Amino acid sequence: MQIILLDKVVNLGNLGEIVRVKDGYARNFLIPSGRARRATEAAIKEFEVRRVELEKAAAEKLAAAQAQGEKLAGKAIKLSQKAGVDGRLFGSVTNQDIADALAKEGFAVAKAQVRMPHGPIKVVGDSTVGVALHTDVVVEITISVYGETA
Repeated sequence: MQIILLDKVVNLGNLGEIVRVKDGYARNFLIPSGRARRATEAAIKEFEVRRVELEKAAAEKLAAAQAQGEKLAGKAIKLSQKAGVDGRLFGSVTNQDIADALAKEGFAVAKAQVRMPHGPIKVVGDSTVGVALHTDVVVEITISVYGETA
């Protein structure tokens, strides 16, 4: 299916590009989330009329994400979990735990924005994770996990 992108999509394209994607991806994700429309003649003409305002809105989103990223960059979050004597956690620290800790600090971050390259944290110590505030803005934060004895 050919679609016109209304927002930048990672590994797919930028605002205004007409791309071909699988039907299910377009119908189930891109179109309902407002990131794309079917590339019909009418939709393309309507997009050209709205192009300036869509580009302005995208630039505002990027600027807001960059401003939040500057505040968040280099931040250290401290979490405590129950751990054994060998330093392994009973359970793990997930992206939801990190998003909740950031919310307590005053940063509105969804759990899907927290990128954990090595999976959930399962040991006591410091780890670095990425927070993707925008497709172009990814900041690194440090997670310090302390062990609690039961």
